Amino acid sequence: MRYSGAEIIIKLLEQEGVEIVAGIPGGANLPLYDALYKSKIRHVLARHEQGAGFIAQGMARSTGRAAVCLATSGPGATNLLTAIADAKMDSVPLVAITGQVASNLIGSDAFQEVDMYGLTVPITKHNYLVSSADDLLNIIPEAFQLAQTGRPGPVAIDVPKDIQNQQLDIAEWPAAQPDIKQSYPIGENAVKAAVELIAGCERPVLYIGGGIVHSGASERLIELARKNSIPVATTLMGMGSFPDDDPLYLGMLGMHGSRYTNYIINEADLLIAFGVRFDDRATGNIQTFCPDAAVIHVDIDPAELDKLRTAHVSIRADIGVVLDRILPLVERNSRRGWLNRVEQLKERYPFVMPGRHDHYHPLNIIRYLGMKVGPDTIISTDVGQHQMWVAQSYPFSRPRTLLTSGSLGTMGFGLPAAIGAALANPDKRVLCFSGDGSILMNIQELATLADWQLNIAIIVFNNGHLGLVRQQQELFYQGHYIASRFRTSPNFAALARSFGIRGYDLDPNEDPYAMLNDCLYQAGPCLINVPIDGSTNVFPMVPPGKAIYEMIGGEQHA
Repeated sequence: MRYSGAEIIIKLLEQEGVEIVAGIPGGANLPLYDALYKSKIRHVLARHEQGAGFIAQGMARSTGRAAVCLATSGPGATNLLTAIADAKMDSVPLVAITGQVASNLIGSDAFQEVDMYGLTVPITKHNYLVSSADDLLNIIPEAFQLAQTGRPGPVAIDVPKDIQNQQLDIAEWPAAQPDIKQSYPIGENAVKAAVELIAGCERPVLYIGGGIVHSGASERLIELARKNSIPVATTLMGMGSFPDDDPLYLGMLGMHGSRYTNYIINEADLLIAFGVRFDDRATGNIQTFCPDAAVIHVDIDPAELDKLRTAHVSIRADIGVVLDRILPLVERNSRRGWLNRVEQLKERYPFVMPGRHDHYHPLNIIRYLGMKVGPDTIISTDVGQHQMWVAQSYPFSRPRTLLTSGSLGTMGFGLPAAIGAALANPDKRVLCFSGDGSILMNIQELATLADWQLNIAIIVFNNGHLGLVRQQQELFYQGHYIASRFRTSPNFAALARSFGIRGYDLDPNEDPYAMLNDCLYQAGPCLINVPIDGSTNVFPMVPPGKAIYEMIGGEQHA
């Protein structure tokens, strides 16, 4: 039977179990959309290709499975670049399929031609420029394998229009490939050395990141921590991997971590680093990070081992496999002396919540919502002060419940990611926390949300500023405020209503918690505008270039 290249792509996506794709059609990918017309795959029409990329990320981040976004050539393809780069830096399995001008026009500066292959080399795990429809039979399955195995990441496939139209006789489709769990040899000496370091130390800390989430190793991590009484600190990307209410949990470390967390980390004599990059937001000045600690570093990506901090034991492997090897060998240990010291530091340097009378402080609103919704609720955030307030106060207890742009720090991520999460998890509630600066970056996706009428509540903390920029100008640039205050701010509640979405303004004269309850427990999407003081800062904060124990603020909230 004869199939076009476009039909081959769609058939293979179906074979990979893809049920939803997000994108926008254009001249160079219309053959692909024509093939999609005959498929059971549902299409989400985003209003901007970056939105489509983040919708796909929301699906991928919340499920762990590769998700697909589509764009046409030229500006459609380049609009995907930020979402692709974001997926690369946060290790998100994404398959981006773009249309391209016909093969004979490549290099001629044709209408809407751009070198997508060249542009995506540094921001993908792998990329393809397809030269024959026959190659698609291998490229599509290989792209999914690459995106999902080892350290996950994005794969870009650029398909010229003539290749989408090319006809091919196919007598038998390639068999669906089983999921591959890459395995790496783990030396007995490395395992033994790690176990000996754990047994011989007095003040260990587990420093965990997104690698725990990708490995699905949260339960085994909890078992190790409790068996050997090891406190656990997480990066932003590792949140949810360890229960927020466990006495061993220290919360997020680093630039906006609790004071006690950073002080405890600084006293460690062993740092057990699982699936982390030792990035600057977590470590502060790397030269001063945990100066007295030996390091066990486990990561599936060999490029991360000994990159910024030389480890005493380095193991390239899936963290779950390493935990399986280590757990039977690690002995139970109550570590009463160390845990007593941890409690002393927690009591001396607590994370100070605002007073209950300060109803409109974001920390109080976030904490309240965290207590009202279930542990399976998925939280997406944009980037800025609200992102750090969520990390500081929301009670995450399960992996894949926090979707946030960690490494690239992309404003505009939150709303489309929430849409993707809601599409992939129709049985779960989704909350999107944003700021008045971030929400405007992809505000057009309110139309996509209205199309699907998903159960998403968007909470916009509105301070009339680019809050984190203003905060840094206040603290580190002598109060030289420039381009951080908005002269014009839309009526967000009315704007939501104009898209066909319920929109609310929290009334300063009413109980905000009662209003939140009324807003949230109705079917369908809603946007809640929360006015907050423009001078409110995120504390504690580690100034740029300083050690993580050199924090400012955090003793009390302004």
